[in-house]
Amino acid sequence: MNHESESVVSLEVREDGVAVVRINRPEAKNALNSAVREQLAEHFRALARDQQVRAIVLTGGDKCFVAGADIREFAEARPIEMYLRHTELLWEAIARCPKPVIAAVNGFALGGGCELAMHCDIIVAGESARFGQPEVKLGLMPGAGGTQRLIRAVGKFQAMRIALTGCLVPAPQALALGMVSEVVDDEVTLARALEIASEIASLPPLAVAQIKEVMLAGADLPLESALVLERKAFQLLFDSRDQKEGARAFLEKRKAIFSGE
Repeated sequence: MNHESESVVSLEVREDGVAVVRINRPEAKNALNSAVREQLAEHFRALARDQQVRAIVLTGGDKCFVAGADIREFAEARPIEMYLRHTELLWEAIARCPKPVIAAVNGFALGGGCELAMHCDIIVAGESARFGQPEVKLGLMPGAGGTQRLIRAVGKFQAMRIALTGCLVPAPQALALGMVSEVVDDEVTLARALEIASEIASLPPLAVAQIKEVMLAGADLPLESALVLERKAFQLLFDSRDQKEGARAFLEKRKAIFSGE
């Protein structure tokens, strides 16, 4: 393993149950090369299994989240070569993570960077953040969920405009479109993401996990089927100790202590 792949993504697990995953290729504006993708997948697979971790914050630098894919890695690639890379398996590690993932985005989140942010559950954007899917300008199109997640987030007409023109979407406009959850001052982007993650980490993890699973799975189901899924998950939670503790704490007017059981 070369030096770059050793240091390209860092991981910190805090005492409050929040893990911070940071992409660290500032010289390349955090462009997604194979090392970044592989390290991200490794970290997310490990975090999915770590019972001490209850929420994850994903971030880049103070100036740039991820400026896109590393064009040098695919400029001359052939179709079969791209197929054999099976990068969808690496993205899947993030998409299937059962823990809530909060993106803290400053600066550019373009192409694969925008797709990476859309893999998260909550996006906190700094005022200077810029989102976009500029692949069309390279004779390409989004290939890691950019067309499908974007149209589900903002609807057909805005998604078409963004993908077909490759335009940049400033953070305030992204908020108005529903692309992000919050816009804050640049200097507090990470702090705000950590605050949200810490709040979620203090809540009963079984309920949190079921909410995430049902919302994501149900979004692509017919309403009646999604409501059945919701109802069954709701009923399942009545077998958890945390549900009983939460109810007792409410009735006794005290702070609940959740064990994750």
